[in-house]
Amino acid sequence: MSNIVLDKPTVDAADVRPTTLKQPRLPRWAPLGLAVVSAGLGIGIGLLGGLHSRLQWGLIAALLYVVLTLLVATAVEGGRQAKDRLATSIVWVCFLVALVPLVSLLLETATQGVKVLDGYFLTHSMHNVITSQEGGGVYHALVGTVQQVGIATLLAAPIGLMTAIYLVEYGRGKLAKAVTFFVDVMTGIPSIVAGLFVLSFWIILLDFGYSGFAGAMALAILMLPIVVRSTEEMLKLVPNELREASLALGVPKWRTILKVVLPTAIGGITTGVMLAVARIAGETAPVLLLVFGAQHINTNPFEGAQSSLPYYIYEQWAVATPASYDRAWAAALVLIVFVMILNLVARGIARWKAPKTGR
Repeated sequence: MSNIVLDKPTVDAADVRPTTLKQPRLPRWAPLGLAVVSAGLGIGIGLLGGLHSRLQWGLIAALLYVVLTLLVATAVEGGRQAKDRLATSIVWVCFLVALVPLVSLLLETATQGVKVLDGYFLTHSMHNVITSQEGGGVYHALVGTVQQVGIATLLAAPIGLMTAIYLVEYGRGKLAKAVTFFVDVMTGIPSIVAGLFVLSFWIILLDFGYSGFAGAMALAILMLPIVVRSTEEMLKLVPNELREASLALGVPKWRTILKVVLPTAIGGITTGVMLAVARIAGETAPVLLLVFGAQHINTNPFEGAQSSLPYYIYEQWAVATPASYDRAWAAALVLIVFVMILNLVARGIARWKAPKTGR
């Protein structure tokens, strides 16, 4: 048989058309450019419309940014990608809108508070100082806040931790449902109600006097449900495989909780406790009812009236003089820094106590 050779068809290079699945994309600088254009248009519309508030300019610019992003992305990238751009732009706008009051609060407090915030202000009290005049400090209120928050944490953190462990590890049946229900109810209790409860029970019924400890008990009531809820969620995140592996080795359940579950969740538990501390650090109503305020330094939280930073701020603002306003702003700045330090310490403890994983 003779070999038959078939000639391969020749294809002209000019007829070959490259095919690609890539869609046109906006350049990386497009979001920033659209933001700049929207800001300019927002300012222009605000000026032309006679709007003098920069907040209004910003809201107009944010709305224009969302609209321009949708239109440009639809024209260049298509409808599907435009929806993704729209969702991303809305998220960024909402984030910036939420950031505005926070940054404004911090800047205003820092600007007003630094006027009298110095070493003298932090190391002196208002004893023998006329509140309508200059002078005095916040030391007595700072001592009161540290003691009251510390006692409240010592009362609420262990009880909340034990309650969360019971609900996650042991809680079954009607008792667990009842505990969960009461924790949910306590979450919505107003601070004034907690103060009234301690006032009627501790001071009126048991005939104990006004003191920092009385205020700490009310703060512990407010702190307890937050600790329970945050700790409960952190314990639920611990994989059941860790528990089962420990139990399979013959380790008792209580020791598994102590040595496996809690160390795994310690970071989240610490963060939850610090969030609860930040929640109660600025409470004023229980302090007004139970601690009663004092102008002098009282280092004994179990006897006599005692001040705190929230009460000090309320007291100085009520005087309504330029000197008292400056002291109130400075005390507010001290309170913010106090809460920030607590959060930084909590993060440090969480990293230090977090379980180490080898590579």
